[in-house]
Amino acid sequence: MIASNGLTDARRLYWQEHVCRDDQGIGALLMPEESPFVELIQRVRAGEEDAAAELVRRYEPAIRRVVRMHLRDPRLRRVLDSTDISQSVLATFFVRANLGQFELDTPEDLLKLLATIARHKVTNQARRQQADRRDYRRQEKLGERDDLACARQSDPSEQAANRELLVKVRERLSDDERQLAEARGRGDSWAEIVATYGGTAEALRKKLARALDRVLQQLGLDEGGNE
Repeated sequence: MIASNGLTDARRLYWQEHVCRDDQGIGALLMPEESPFVELIQRVRAGEEDAAAELVRRYEPAIRRVVRMHLRDPRLRRVLDSTDISQSVLATFFVRANLGQFELDTPEDLLKLLATIARHKVTNQARRQQADRRDYRRQEKLGERDDLACARQSDPSEQAANRELLVKVRERLSDDERQLAEARGRGDSWAEIVATYGGTAEALRKKLARALDRVLQQLGLDEGGNE
């Protein structure tokens, strides 16, 4: 469920998707010749690494800005790095998208979704820090990666890690959950899946979302809230 401030975050993300400021504060358009949105999402769901790299280039800088916006406590910002959190956001997105959970028709749909995932991750990381009673003031400030505002490419090690994560997720799904995920991953509509497996589209959609919530929580990547 998208929280009430998801649209606000999405608008910030939309701005950052199209405009990236350099060190002098001059607006610079991101690289041209990008794939149309629907085509890009289809390629991401099909597991194409070039598509994943393009999505990272388009959206990761904007995700980091939203993460930093929610890291209001300067002591917390010393121990939580926006780049690390944004990579976790993207890993969650790639797994769920590849296994067919999301229905994304427009860039704003994706932006609202990424903003929501980012907000949940920051909130849960902050709670974990507080629960562990860590002294933020004694932590060394992390690197200056947060100051890098422009897009970067998804590197091979990240792509390999995402592939490995996807394998682990599939292994932890039950047989019927895996069949459902594979059908969605290859592009079957919910109507087609209902015709094959029975039930209702809403029930099957919730079954897949809850299965992914469960597995990603087991793997320590996701805290839920993305259904």
